[in-house]
Amino acid sequence: MRYVSTRGTAPELGFSDVLLSGLASDGGLYVPIEWPTLPAAGDDYSSTATSIMATYIGDDISAEVLEAIVRDAYATFRHPEVAPLVQIEDDLWIQELFHGPTLAFKDLALQVVGRLFDHVLAERSDRVTIVGATSGDTGSAAIDAVKSCDNVDIVILYPRGRTSDVQRRQMTTVDSPNVHAVAVDGTFDDCQDLVKAMFADEQLRRDCNLSAVNSINWARVMAQIVYYVTASQAFPEPATFCVPTGNFGNVLAGWIAKSTGASIDHLLIASNANDILARFVNDRDMSATEVVPTLSPSMDIQVSSNFERLLFEMNNRNGARTAEQLQHFRSSGTLEVEEANFRTWISSTFSAERVDDDETLAEIGRVYRDSGMLIDPHTATGTAAARRSRSNGATVCLSTAHPAKFPDAVEKATGIRPELPPELGDLMERTERISDLPADLAAVSDFVRGVSRVSR
Repeated sequence: MRYVSTRGTAPELGFSDVLLSGLASDGGLYVPIEWPTLPAAGDDYSSTATSIMATYIGDDISAEVLEAIVRDAYATFRHPEVAPLVQIEDDLWIQELFHGPTLAFKDLALQVVGRLFDHVLAERSDRVTIVGATSGDTGSAAIDAVKSCDNVDIVILYPRGRTSDVQRRQMTTVDSPNVHAVAVDGTFDDCQDLVKAMFADEQLRRDCNLSAVNSINWARVMAQIVYYVTASQAFPEPATFCVPTGNFGNVLAGWIAKSTGASIDHLLIASNANDILARFVNDRDMSATEVVPTLSPSMDIQVSSNFERLLFEMNNRNGARTAEQLQHFRSSGTLEVEEANFRTWISSTFSAERVDDDETLAEIGRVYRDSGMLIDPHTATGTAAARRSRSNGATVCLSTAHPAKFPDAVEKATGIRPELPPELGDLMERTERISDLPADLAAVSDFVRGVSRVSR
């Protein structure tokens, strides 16, 4: 399998090079040169994942090695089904994606991606420096995935004061010499801009052999396709999937699953007060506003990076046109999409709902009263959106985080403070290791150079 950049000028690469590079050299995101047909499902989650990923990896990794990597990754999950479905009312289901080591859906991809990195780097006798931005869950999942990798250093930028205590501590309490958690004085979008700017610095990129594991890395999106496929197979008719999302990576994986053959009706986007995606889907208004802190911080985003991959498809894979639109968005804060393209690509597949904090708390309380189940604020935006926008047939709401990651909100809504799993029971007592930096490119770049062991 070969890959091309969404901006059209970066070299075509194979899977292993795409994995290690993360962002394309022209600032674009890698996508397959063509979309493969969805393969037949396996007997369990791991075998289905192996068969799907193999279509995107091709000959870069042998079938035997890939199967071992995938099975080892999902052996870290607490539930034997990995991503089980739970029914909460007639035709409304929750898919629990939080049974991995860091209690968030990011584990489903990153436990695999970390092992893929380890394998490819060992084969090449190479080393990388991973830099990433997180609004909460990606950072802890990425750190956990690579904390034992001999050939990886990782620097994760997060917005100071804009993650939950559990999210922050899952990053800052990892005692490993290759792990560096950096609190940035700014928003998630500031953190993401810093990461993109570092990748655009060719000298820094070469000196530190920069790589990425957030959803700009194609391997992340590839691994997320799997749970859409396994869930869709549980229903006799195509299901609607409701996805709490900010950066568009999770729902993009659903779009790929649907486009390549999964039994999916349409995709419902759940937004919080940072509703740029909801405004776009409902009113063709993709205009960035100031990021507002909410009870669902992983969705506190105004620049949805993964939308670029869909935009590339909407533009008939015209990289120059895609780059032009994104440059206009960067300079003006608005993205213009032709009405015909919008109808063909967006209206036909996506719907969206905005759920504010008051509605989120009310929904957490309602679900607990009706089902006895505790859900986190991100999941609650999804179930609230799903109930508001009912469609024919089953709706699956992706439950993206364990409720114990956001105990204050859950307790406020229900009076019950959710407990962390036993293996994380002492998290709040562990020593934190934090580097504080301004949202300044020079300062962050100097820090990355200082901790990278690529050239040592």
